[in-house]
Amino acid sequence: MHYGLTPWMFETPTAAVLSQQAVLAEQLGYQSFWLPENHFNPTAIPEPLLRLASVAAATSRIRLGTTSYLLPLRDPVLAAEMVAELDQLSAGRVILGVGRGYAKQTLRAFDVDPATKRERFETVLDDMRRLLRGESADGSDGMTVFPRPVQTPHPPIWLAAFGPKALAQAGRLGLPYLAAPLDTLSELTEKYARYEQARAAAGHPPADTRPIMRTVLVCPDPASADRARDELARTRLPSGLTLPPSVDDWAIIGTAREVQERLSHCVSVLQPTHIVLTHLRLGQLGTALLEYSVREFARTTMLNPASLPGSAGLPETPA
Repeated sequence: MHYGLTPWMFETPTAAVLSQQAVLAEQLGYQSFWLPENHFNPTAIPEPLLRLASVAAATSRIRLGTTSYLLPLRDPVLAAEMVAELDQLSAGRVILGVGRGYAKQTLRAFDVDPATKRERFETVLDDMRRLLRGESADGSDGMTVFPRPVQTPHPPIWLAAFGPKALAQAGRLGLPYLAAPLDTLSELTEKYARYEQARAAAGHPPADTRPIMRTVLVCPDPASADRARDELARTRLPSGLTLPPSVDDWAIIGTAREVQERLSHCVSVLQPTHIVLTHLRLGQLGTALLEYSVREFARTTMLNPASLPGSAGLPETPA
């Protein structure tokens, strides 16, 4: 099983603080470090590749991922150059999770008509992949993108998807579907079925890369887990997103043993190849608890594979 995680400290968005977390994650055995993209809020990350470049300089093994690099907002030539540059800087450690964006205000701010976001996404994706493969840019008289990415033909590309149209697009394109952290287990089961149906209809084999994102918090005792649930029940999301009715529907919270049991059930149902532990909505719980969770999950689960009986026989994947 491949385990990744997002940062757990966002208050001071400096290269030093971000790299400190990635270095610890690498030392603990996590295999990937992920950043989202978002805009126009106090904790915005408008260019995740730029931040990951600082992480690349401080680490040597951990893979560097984006959960939602928003292609409709970008010029495909510049996007290809940025991705290739980061893959070179990191010696081939990039995993590019791409998305379309859900906030209409953000799309309009970049002069993108929300009604055309899927078509624009696919156009930019096609052009970017072609450029990363070394083909020439349209109208460029044979000019090609340099540097070339280390990974060939380009870094792995996963597609973050939410609704039925996005799932159908991911399946038709044959890209791995990066499941959202706010979906319930039953919703994810249904979405994976729709996604696989779309893959089959397009002539693609069943996906051999199945990444999921889950909000996971390992607590030192049941009382602290209860306090964390109470705090998360007051979570407020941006316009356009909604939370499931119960915190336990979208977050795995408890002692190490409780987290192992619930995660084992999740693994047995969804059969993921990659699990990305996200902390993006846990900032109000405090750095000390979040770092305890990161360390304790590594000690009790990652270093003890038998604690996840549902993962037996799952493939090891390098991506």
